Amino acid sequence: MNSTNDFIPSNYSNSLEKGSFSWSAPSNIALVKYWGKKENQIPANPSLSFTLNQCKTITTLSFAKKHFDEFSVTDLEFSFDLLFEGKPKEDFKPKIQKFFERIAIYLPFLKEYHFTIDTQNTFPHSSGIASSASGMAALALNLMSLEKALNPEITDEYFYKKASFLARLGSGSACRSVKGSVVVWGNHDNIKGSSDLFGVEFPNVIHKNFKNYQDTILLVDKGTKQVSSTVGHDLMHNHPFAERRFTQAHENLDKLIGVFESGNLAEFIEIVESEALTLHAMMMTSMPYFILMKPNTLEIINAIWKFRNETKIPVCFTLDAGANVHVLYPENSKEKVLQFIKEELVGYCQNGQYICDEIGIGSQLIIDN
Repeated sequence: MNSTNDFIPSNYSNSLEKGSFSWSAPSNIALVKYWGKKENQIPANPSLSFTLNQCKTITTLSFAKKHFDEFSVTDLEFSFDLLFEGKPKEDFKPKIQKFFERIAIYLPFLKEYHFTIDTQNTFPHSSGIASSASGMAALALNLMSLEKALNPEITDEYFYKKASFLARLGSGSACRSVKGSVVVWGNHDNIKGSSDLFGVEFPNVIHKNFKNYQDTILLVDKGTKQVSSTVGHDLMHNHPFAERRFTQAHENLDKLIGVFESGNLAEFIEIVESEALTLHAMMMTSMPYFILMKPNTLEIINAIWKFRNETKIPVCFTLDAGANVHVLYPENSKEKVLQFIKEELVGYCQNGQYICDEIGIGSQLIIDN
């Protein structure tokens, strides 16, 4: 499956009048950052992420076959209702409409059904955690369940690769929220099976140091993003440091292959923190330029550095394109790090809010009806 044409189906062997599916899909946090993209949601550089366990989207997709007369135009339209936590959410609909337009060639049944999409997050809405990745992944998985019902010959491998492929067309990082604990998206010479078209489970050895790795998310700022991801990625097109940044991502991914095998936490910390700061440096040096960190983000970073230096506990941070801080640490340091967070870092969080999470296993089917 190296071409987009591999995901265009032939005729379906089954027909289906109505039904529903439910999937959960997790959020993910990139360690090697994807920043900058080409046409059709293709990444300018490869990325690698930890899939989370607790922070996820749960989406139920109900569908019913449309029946219309020969001259009706409704067969040319996408038809769907969108509910968020059981209530209509009109402002989400344009994004779903655009997603359906992008994927229609790969799921030709889309215009034949009326869909009800009912979605909810396990983390607080507007908590500053990106829900587009988990949301689009969950929706893509539900749509693939419908395709598999229409064509039971679909293999599991094809199912998950196409789900990741479709999710990517809704939100780039969503392709890393489908399957696996550690996921790579983007072509990389030394990672077998890696692709720009979908995410793949990291195929190499992962040391026991990274088993059940912890991620405590400190909610510094729960407001609307200062700059959308789409705008942020576009700023890389004429960025003076873009090409070197793309090369650096490949280099850091190479280094992480060895780190995951050896369990070297000191080197892991260097790579992960450097990647986080580089992402923000790209935004600060673009035109127009943005500072996405808040004063409390910097206070937390400095406190983490001081704590790590004094205790030698291998705790580090990473950041998304915003002010919130992901505190990463091995499971055997959990008690001491959580004590440190409660005593020294909670005061920098908006309303004292933080979320405890850890590496998860990817998406899960909840209901097949």
